[in-house]
Amino acid sequence: MTKLTLLSALLLASTAAAFPAASADLRIGLQDDADVLDPAQSRTFVGRIVYTAMCDKLVDISQEMKIIPQLATEWNWSDDGKTLTMKLREGVKFHDDTSFNAEAVVATIERNMTLPESRRKSELSSVEKVEASGEYEVKFTLKSPDVTLLAQLSDRAGMIVSPKAAEELGANFGSHPVCAGPFKFVERVQQDRIVLEKFQDYWNADEVFLDKVIYLPIPDTTVRLANLRSGDLDIAERISASDAESVKSDPNLTYADVIGPGYMAMYVNVGNGARAENPLGQDKRLRQAFSLAIDREAINQIVFEGTAKAGNQPFPPTSPWFNQNLPVQARDIEKAKELMKEAGHETLDVELQHANNTTQTQMMQVIQSMVAEAGFNVTLKATEFATLLSEQTAGNYQLSRSDWSGRIDPDGNIHQFITCKGGINDVKYCDPDVDKLLNDARASTDDAVRKEKYDAATVILNDDMPIIYLGHQPYAYAIDKGVKGFAPSPDGMIRLVGVKDAD
Repeated sequence: MTKLTLLSALLLASTAAAFPAASADLRIGLQDDADVLDPAQSRTFVGRIVYTAMCDKLVDISQEMKIIPQLATEWNWSDDGKTLTMKLREGVKFHDDTSFNAEAVVATIERNMTLPESRRKSELSSVEKVEASGEYEVKFTLKSPDVTLLAQLSDRAGMIVSPKAAEELGANFGSHPVCAGPFKFVERVQQDRIVLEKFQDYWNADEVFLDKVIYLPIPDTTVRLANLRSGDLDIAERISASDAESVKSDPNLTYADVIGPGYMAMYVNVGNGARAENPLGQDKRLRQAFSLAIDREAINQIVFEGTAKAGNQPFPPTSPWFNQNLPVQARDIEKAKELMKEAGHETLDVELQHANNTTQTQMMQVIQSMVAEAGFNVTLKATEFATLLSEQTAGNYQLSRSDWSGRIDPDGNIHQFITCKGGINDVKYCDPDVDKLLNDARASTDDAVRKEKYDAATVILNDDMPIIYLGHQPYAYAIDKGVKGFAPSPDGMIRLVGVKDAD
């Protein structure tokens, strides 16, 4: 090698050391901060977004809202509908290098069913037992047929965690979650960031093109979009409808949206502790009056610029499960005032808590103005989203505004919120007739029978009104042009397998 060649080689080597290959990092702006990062305990929508990258499930959901394989490769039901057998993917590792197998599935499902802090109990309440019927085969034995189980296993109830980490950390698993997804946990700074990095031993690692994913909670949609435009973000989720045209006309950005299967609602504390002891919580006529004073279609136009759907049930009007005999009511101030008077009130003070993000704040201000005409004096209490959910759980609220992202099976939109022992029944509503209808709907494999049960339940709920449904939200995204391969999913999750950041 000549001196010149040697010098050139040294220069190239030093340049490579000084300027290493660029890392493919993706920064995602979230509307809220996630709650505890434990699939057994968590309940937030944004938490599910993080899990989508971190925790593979037994089954997943396709763009067509169909159940597809993930950690389970195939499954079948027994003729009596009481046994579900699943074959599992081989060669899968957890992020702590322990092996995924049937015993790991059994350990996770049993943890979800028995951990005192678990919110998955009602989702798995039909399971009598789960057992390993082979090294890579599990068998679920049910107390009674439950057609919804597969749908439950496509969400947090089916996210399989490392048995070793779960045993070591117990209820503190969320401090360092260990799953089997494409990205592994690195760090979390509350209200600031959640950082994941590519798991090199992921079973489908060849389709993972990002080295690191950083989730940044930014409640203000204007700030999220500004950060995207400045290059501090690559994807901003749930942007404001008022910004859609601006994003579409920006040559540096891409716009995408999809209507989800969930709902927007206000939860009325009817039985959750001392704060339920107030006129709104104890008299359904006042809840009905509050609902009648709201113009849902006007909210859709004012806040969402026509991109949402007005609604009054846990299922969108476009869903086959929607009760057509209970159409979305038009606003009726006079009827609202009559109901108020029947209940012995001309005016009523109400405290309404909501998340401190732009869209919800605007929506609550519109509702505050609407219901004032019927005599409701609403005080708005804006709070950080994880705090809001904590307050709901504790019963420290009178009226609380929250979204539900929705599930592919109707059971996932109603059962756990409204049955007497439902895992997310923050309103503490309890009606044995509703419980029976919803439990019977779970047990039937006949959609016509199930529809009849859900219709009957929605009639009761529309009268009692422990949850005041407002409509059905769109999931809208603004994306940097450098991001390739991203498509919005109808369940609102951000799936990153196949996504590239060319910047």
